[in-house]
Amino acid sequence: MTSFDGDLANAHLRDLHHDAQADARARRVRSARRWHRRAQRAAQRAHQAESQIR
Repeated sequence: MTSFDGDLANAHLRDLHHDAQADARARRVRSARRWHRRAQRAAQRAHQAESQIR
C-alpha cells in the first residue's frame, strides 16, 4: 500500500507542477499581448504625429 500512496503523491506533485507551468505560460502570453498592444498604439501615435508634421 505504501508504494501506491507514493505513486499517488508523485502523480499529484506532477499535476501541480504541470498546472504551475501552464499558469506561467498563460501569464507570459497575456503579458506579451499587452506589450504588443502598447507597442502598436505607440507606433500609431508616432505615425499620427509624423503625419501632422508634414
